[in-house]
Amino acid sequence: MIIVMQPLASDADINRVVEKITGLGLKVHLSEGRYRTIIGVIGDKKVINGFPVEALPGVEKVVPVTESYKLVSREFKHEGSVIDVGGVPVGGESLVVMAGPCAVESRDQLLEAARAVKDCGAQFLRGGAYKPRTSPYSFQGLEEKGLEMLAEAREKTGLKIVTEVVDTQSVPAVSAYADVLQVGARNMQNYQLLKAVGKAEKPVLLKRGMAATINEWLNAAEYIMNEGNYNVIMCERGIRTFEDYTRNTLDLSAVAAVKSISHLPVIVDPSHGTGVGKLVQPMARAAVAVGADGLMVEVHPNPAEALSDGKQSLTPANFAGLMREVAGIAALMGRRLA
Repeated sequence: MIIVMQPLASDADINRVVEKITGLGLKVHLSEGRYRTIIGVIGDKKVINGFPVEALPGVEKVVPVTESYKLVSREFKHEGSVIDVGGVPVGGESLVVMAGPCAVESRDQLLEAARAVKDCGAQFLRGGAYKPRTSPYSFQGLEEKGLEMLAEAREKTGLKIVTEVVDTQSVPAVSAYADVLQVGARNMQNYQLLKAVGKAEKPVLLKRGMAATINEWLNAAEYIMNEGNYNVIMCERGIRTFEDYTRNTLDLSAVAAVKSISHLPVIVDPSHGTGVGKLVQPMARAAVAVGADGLMVEVHPNPAEALSDGKQSLTPANFAGLMREVAGIAALMGRRLA
């Protein structure tokens, strides 16, 4: 349930409500909007049944939240959230671009990619140090050595780092190096991992699972937020359907749907969404047009020699073309690159 405070409710009114609710053994989360404060109540609603919440000074109304995801819902927070990643906003009027190789392969490869995407206007460097792969014989990543390379690339370029955590044990190590913790599609419903990143003090990029419904995806975000981490960025990266021309089916309708029912920012990964390099640029254009808050694009200095996902990776030159087109569409949508 959510408690909507009156526009002129005082701090004392708000604190009184919070004390009453927490005194019942429930958790609360404050959402302070421009005109009023909303108090989200988390826990067993039976505890509060019969308690005269609306009689408390400053309370306008009590609204039950029927969906299983509550903190994620726009019923809880009407205004869209903007996630601050070290001074780079994700959401709002800004458009962010996360770009770089699928996997960190070497220092030279990573630094070349980082400088290229930085020159084109990206704000984040993406690159996997830990790589969960379908085959056990595929390249599994450089692990902590890869994290060290990512940190060096950030130092040299100023780009923020987004990289994947694959299990609960890797969360502390990745948190020490990364600016954003990525939960990959294969781990979207790894609830112990979701709880672990929910306790971490880093923003989380949550990719949609390969066969996940929108409801399941939003509930995965709820797991993270329920642990106290409200800095969650959703990422649509395609779902598995009967179509086999593309690697996945990029569900751009999910962007509009999630943004209508959730306040969290949503970005799109057209690289994994299609798996085909020549389709990345047009789908990136479409993602911005449909209202995505950002893009995640795989860029490699030499895709033909990539150890992971070379088929869907762009060259720096192709990425530069994508960025020019995306900037133009963003301007038409009243947005700008962060």
